[in-house]
Amino acid sequence: MDTTELRRLQRKAVLDGDVAAATRLARDAIETGNDLHAFIDDGFVAGIQEVGRLWEEGEYFLPELMQSADAMKAAMNVLRPELLRKGRATGSGVKTVIGTVQGDIHDIGKTLVATFLEANGFEVIDLGRDVPLPDFVETAVRENARLICLSALLTTTMPGHGRVIELLNEAGRKEEIAVLVGGAPVTRRFADEIGADGWAVNAVDAVGEARRLSEAAGA
Repeated sequence: MDTTELRRLQRKAVLDGDVAAATRLARDAIETGNDLHAFIDDGFVAGIQEVGRLWEEGEYFLPELMQSADAMKAAMNVLRPELLRKGRATGSGVKTVIGTVQGDIHDIGKTLVATFLEANGFEVIDLGRDVPLPDFVETAVRENARLICLSALLTTTMPGHGRVIELLNEAGRKEEIAVLVGGAPVTRRFADEIGADGWAVNAVDAVGEARRLSEAAGA
């Protein structure tokens, strides 16, 4: 099977919510020996993005959404150990706190970013989803983290990004801890408006931005 067809089938497995197929196709991706990031971005992630579009347009409903999320997670459960095994320690062990902000239960994108960061040598503290905003700052301070990564998939939860930055300023720690924001509705303009240090459109970009911020801080 060529890689183009494999990526097409990966997208279809997520769209169909087929956990068994997603698991098998993730193993097939590993066996090719090719760059797994391409399979993730052009295969599984492309599939979940299409699911999101269908959900917003009313063509998919909650059962389909949950099934597709399960298929995506099953694929990542297979791919994650291999990503970590092949990972290069380019993050130099920089502690990073990550989570989806309060009021938002979406976690696939956040989990993907966390996996990519770990695969690139960052020490990731994943707080999960629907995280109370003070927890980001309290955890970062307690663990001596140098970076906070925030995710929001809803326009209604986006303001949480700005509030975390406010809390960092109130704690007097903004100069020490950088903030990287992302999520489907988040734009570079929004990131600039709230005073975020970085913005990423996908997991690969998030790694590049995290590395840039770490190097700028001398970590």
